Amino acid sequence: MTVVLRTRQSSANRSTIGNPGAISNMTNGPQNILIVEDDRQTRDLIARYLREHSFEVHLVTNGREMDRHLSQNRVDLIVLDLMLPGEDGLSLCRRVRMESMTPIIILTAKGEDLDRILGLEMGADDYLPKPFNPRELLARINAVLRRQASGRAAGGAATRLKFLGWIIDLRLRELRDPEGAQVPLTSAEFDLLQAFCERAGRILTRDNLLSVTRGRPGGSFGRSIDVLVSRLRRKLDRTQDTSVIKTVRTGGYIFTPVVEEA
Repeated sequence: MTVVLRTRQSSANRSTIGNPGAISNMTNGPQNILIVEDDRQTRDLIARYLREHSFEVHLVTNGREMDRHLSQNRVDLIVLDLMLPGEDGLSLCRRVRMESMTPIIILTAKGEDLDRILGLEMGADDYLPKPFNPRELLARINAVLRRQASGRAAGGAATRLKFLGWIIDLRLRELRDPEGAQVPLTSAEFDLLQAFCERAGRILTRDNLLSVTRGRPGGSFGRSIDVLVSRLRRKLDRTQDTSVIKTVRTGGYIFTPVVEEA
């Protein structure tokens, strides 16, 4: 298992790599990252790199240790390897998502598309194939945390939208069904729903949606959007006779309900 590390960067250069300082300031302190990885070399290299960039990092090697840590500590994001001894990462991802909306980035073996897709279906917010450059992991961590922070900081007019009895609160980043029950969404699912609501009735290509959710157009990431749309459909369509997200034959999706300020 190989992790590619670059040479140590100067403090001046670090500030250009999605500096976590701005995120930490918005959330009152350094971000707490939990790494669930059984390979010691990979685990230690990731931890060292993230600590150099001002993160608080905690390390565990399996599901039991993860459960113990989560029960006793605040965690802002989980980096989760899928190939673990005992309970595997897919099962852990599913369990975490059932209990909380803590962001999850999964680490997969290179070329294992099925694991990547299953991980996203289980509720992961992003993924990274091995071997990888820790700088890319840092960028993805910051992107996920930035989406959450921007959602908490959002304010002003039109922070609540409604469609077909559903209410989406852009400030609290919450979705409530027509009965008023909160529907759990991952950060990526919420970003996708917000993009649809703000562009209702318009055809959005996969690259359009990637630009507002992940910012990495094309290739396998386009298939990731398909997975996110499928997950969002399952949550929204349970109260509808027909899907509120229509697939466009020429490529892309359209959100069909009329969306208004709530």
